[in-house]
Amino acid sequence: MSNKQKQESENIEALQRLMQTWILKMTTAAGSGHPTSSLSALHAMSVLFFGRAQDGSAFFHYDSAAPACTKNDRLIFSKGHASPLYYALWAAAGVVHQEELMTFRQFDSVLEGHPTRRFPLTEVPTGSLGQGLSTGIGEALALRACGSAARTFVLLGDSEMAEGQVWEAMAVATYYKLDTVIAIVDVNRLGQRGETMLGHNIEAYKRRAEAFGWHAIVIDGHDNDTLVHAYTEALQVRGRPVMIIARTRKGYGVSFLEDKDGWHGKVLNEEMLTRALEEIGPVDTSVRGEIALPDATCTESDIGTHDGIYSNLTSPYAVGESVAPRVAYGDALAAMCEVYRTVVALDAETSNSTKAEKVKEKTPQQFYEMFIAEQNMVSVAVGMARRGLRPFVSSFAAFLTRATDQIRMAQYAGVDVVFVGSHCGVSIGPDGASQMGLEDLALFGALRESTILYPADAVSTYALTACARACKGITYVRTTREALPVIYDKDEVFTVGGSKVVRQTERDVALVVAAGITVHEALRAADNLAQKGINITVLDCYSIRPLDTETVRALAQRTERVIVVEDHHENGGLGSAVCRALAGSAISIEHLCVRKPPRSGRSAQLLTYEEIDAEAITYVVENGIVER
Repeated sequence: MSNKQKQESENIEALQRLMQTWILKMTTAAGSGHPTSSLSALHAMSVLFFGRAQDGSAFFHYDSAAPACTKNDRLIFSKGHASPLYYALWAAAGVVHQEELMTFRQFDSVLEGHPTRRFPLTEVPTGSLGQGLSTGIGEALALRACGSAARTFVLLGDSEMAEGQVWEAMAVATYYKLDTVIAIVDVNRLGQRGETMLGHNIEAYKRRAEAFGWHAIVIDGHDNDTLVHAYTEALQVRGRPVMIIARTRKGYGVSFLEDKDGWHGKVLNEEMLTRALEEIGPVDTSVRGEIALPDATCTESDIGTHDGIYSNLTSPYAVGESVAPRVAYGDALAAMCEVYRTVVALDAETSNSTKAEKVKEKTPQQFYEMFIAEQNMVSVAVGMARRGLRPFVSSFAAFLTRATDQIRMAQYAGVDVVFVGSHCGVSIGPDGASQMGLEDLALFGALRESTILYPADAVSTYALTACARACKGITYVRTTREALPVIYDKDEVFTVGGSKVVRQTERDVALVVAAGITVHEALRAADNLAQKGINITVLDCYSIRPLDTETVRALAQRTERVIVVEDHHENGGLGSAVCRALAGSAISIEHLCVRKPPRSGRSAQLLTYEEIDAEAITYVVENGIVER
């Protein structure tokens, strides 16, 4: 070992001792946290950050002054509860002041209990286990799309290896030959309530990783030299992702914590802290490490810089033509992908039904098959969006609810992602209840902020798909399976937060508010009633969130009677939105929705069975009551 290498080794060891003390002190000061889970992964992460190969090359390259640069390597702590280690690493790099570490978990601190984007170097919020590898894969795919060779490192805990999403992610990483993805599994044996499924059987982890097509490296996670060799080997692998399986001990470095059960999520009191610091021994509080900069000059940029400007996104459909809204979605998305290289389609092996396959036909490099693994698909989209892509994520509306937790976490990532659910409601017909999206509006409406669009025909679907691209945050577009008559001229303008009055007279006795397929049922009811001399207003509330509250209120006041009809369960959909808009008024509101357990049958049969068809609307208008 040369003098320089010896000095580097001694510097890392000094950093590791310093970080051990920081982790213990900051968690004791906070009164909560996960010090033992942080100590087990400390060696692996510090060698990644500050270690060097035999030839002097670095393993991790990052310019903290330009975090969005596509040349930067990426680090994701899927094991988000090890945040004390995460923040200590940046403090050791001189990015965070060591005094700031003592604000850990305080209300005004950006050093939150699990990493969030309030800390500016955090890639994605983590803490809900099993999602980090998927987001890392999304970032790696996005970096590849812009020609970057930057690597993505993901730290996983051994407990979260029981999550199915981890293996979904591993399968798709192999499929896309993502050799820029390097996962580090901290196998410390102990979970929250005892030993993990495999304990310290690291050979079992190795066999499983290799079975999924990964290059697996098994090491002692506390041996710095072994870690250096592992990272050196990992960076040389081509054609497949790498998993470094590190055998570690929870609470490493403190005798009364090390490999001891019952310490997960617990911190030391002051007396124990003193004992632990004495064991660690004297530390040099001035020592710092250096993260290598990327080889190329780093500037703040993303792959959206060279996007074109699309000024002619006009639908090709004619009034009276019969076109399924899902088909219009596919047409619109394919048209956008031809101009915007940042727009990408992710689909869960349903693209021939969602019609996202049209992207694969025209711009295959912008289509990503995620197979039947919706949880992984959503988190991959989050990672893509973090690196500048504009993902459109499509599947059956019912199956998107499988990824509820992933969608929930996406809202905290501060990313722009469009979700598109086809085959919604009972109107899909004979496939039956398992395929019917009847909770999807409630799911997306429950997010703190979201946009929900539910077009009624092909023209509006085409236009609103284009609108969705410009929306911030999480957007949901609900598309109908059935072919429906085109009711809007191709030049009609649709805006987020808007609505369309599609039938109105001066003598209307009720306002019928509908969206999607029930707009057509409401129009049929209006025709039926008109033959009897009864007139109604029909409002297409294609923007459910934000709702066109002003128009709803104004039209409701004209008739003082509102009937909401939707192909969705009672709670969380259009009816809930209209009730909120009219809260406090004396206006009568009746709600036609899916109340009975659905079954197989023709679309028309099911709409009649659930009493959300034209005949049901006609009856309610005429009789002023809803039969239960």
